[in-house]
Amino acid sequence: MRIVKGSPSTSMNDYQLNTTTMIRHAVRNYPDREIVYRSDNQIRRYTYKDAFTRMSKIANFLEKQLGVKPGDKIGVLDWNSKRHFELYFAIPGTGATLLQMNLRISADDLSYVTNHSEAKYIFVDESLLSVAEAIAPSLTSVEGFIVMTDKTLSEIKTSLSPSYHYEEEIQKESVEYDWPIIDETSAYSACYTSGTTGRPKGVYYSHRNIYLHTMEAAALIGVNSHDCLLVIVPMFHGQSWGFVHVAAMMGAKIILPGRYAAEDTSPLVDLMIEENVTFAGGSPAIFLPMLHYIRTLEKKPNLSRARFLSGATEPPVSLMRGFKELTGAEIIHAYGSTETTPLVTINYQLNPTLQNKVTEEEKWDLRRKQGLPVPGIDIKLCDPDTGEEVPRDGKSVGEICLRGPWITGSYHNAPGTENGFRDGYWRSGDAGTIDENGYLKIVDRIKDVIKSGGEWISSIDMENALMGHPDVLEAVVVGIPHEKWQERPLALVVTRNNKTVPKEEFEELLYVHFAKWQFPDQILYVEEIPKTSVGKFNKKEIGKKYELLYTN
Repeated sequence: MRIVKGSPSTSMNDYQLNTTTMIRHAVRNYPDREIVYRSDNQIRRYTYKDAFTRMSKIANFLEKQLGVKPGDKIGVLDWNSKRHFELYFAIPGTGATLLQMNLRISADDLSYVTNHSEAKYIFVDESLLSVAEAIAPSLTSVEGFIVMTDKTLSEIKTSLSPSYHYEEEIQKESVEYDWPIIDETSAYSACYTSGTTGRPKGVYYSHRNIYLHTMEAAALIGVNSHDCLLVIVPMFHGQSWGFVHVAAMMGAKIILPGRYAAEDTSPLVDLMIEENVTFAGGSPAIFLPMLHYIRTLEKKPNLSRARFLSGATEPPVSLMRGFKELTGAEIIHAYGSTETTPLVTINYQLNPTLQNKVTEEEKWDLRRKQGLPVPGIDIKLCDPDTGEEVPRDGKSVGEICLRGPWITGSYHNAPGTENGFRDGYWRSGDAGTIDENGYLKIVDRIKDVIKSGGEWISSIDMENALMGHPDVLEAVVVGIPHEKWQERPLALVVTRNNKTVPKEEFEELLYVHFAKWQFPDQILYVEEIPKTSVGKFNKKEIGKKYELLYTN
């Protein structure tokens, strides 16, 4: 990368971009804006001003009582809660680093993450004490635990020691805290990859990183103080895709639903309707059951102001059309990862040059793509072996490589991971194409691309086609070893009310995008499709389970 230095500027270049600035400005401009949260199954409310007062007390507690210093790592085991929101700003506001502790990874991996980061303290919600207790004996750096509960500490039974009581401790502290200016290159938070291949790897986001990402996301989604965010994406992984920071920076209303189950998303839909939610993020695994619930409502909600960013996997066209037709809400396809903070591309508004060149059906099909790269991010497609860039013709497939101010440039203390980077770019491991209009389309993970008879088959496109059937709730396609063809596709489907779909109806859907030789050799009906800790289809587990299906 060629860097030159021009004439000196007169700007305040030493003014540091800090997370504290976001919440401080929100409190200054919108002190009475509501933050709605669930506690003891009750919906409660307080304000940005109330939250900031508690953040100041927490910061005092961290420094004065626990002796936390800049650079210390402080873990948080919690759901999308009021206290988690407070810690999002209080911990990094002192110069310490908030460690996002993924509740969905194994105890062994969670212990590894805690030790690798050298976490000094862990804040833990009462409902997750068993998780903390399971890993506590193997922790090497943790000096204590702060229990978050509405009960008194004497009512809590735990083996964690020493333990402190969140509410009791902060009540002792002053509401005045001298928030420091933190070097913007310092890590505000750390998140570890889910470890599907090898041990989890640490991504440490700087204050500058999240500040610029927040400004970018707010501009692209069009968020302002009249908006209302429902925090669906877990706050314990990938900073809830940065949306909490977006809402805080812009003074938007925030809804913190606490713990919820993907198997029953009706409480989330009810909150959307009651609180007039206008933006949220989630995966198709969340939005699909939401849509199914909405279909059961006699009166369909008006969500015409809502923009819901869908990530993790490609949203089916049927999902996007369903939300639009039933509620007026936009499902917007976006792309990113732990290593990218995450926003890299977004498919929101159609490129104006295409507006009158494509049909309505073609517009819907175009929305399946991951979209256009966001400003500030450099993206290229490279041959995974040679590193040579491939043409942007919508057909040539290459590995997606990225660089930019919110893309990780390395993994924390992880020798041997250097091959995950090349020429200043992070290698995503995703295979994709970029068409002549600049739209990115993920074809597959490099390791998941199905290679049959020397030809590539996109499992993602095939999954989307199968989910176009009205009786299919979920579908996944994996490559299974085959003696003659190297690999052949296998599809697993979950259907509504365990209905069996005639083979001809599936083939009719597949004919639109696939040659007959590419069709799955088998379509198996299952009650549930295995998923990873971040809600993606666990193709590794599925492939292992069925690896001998085509060889016997």
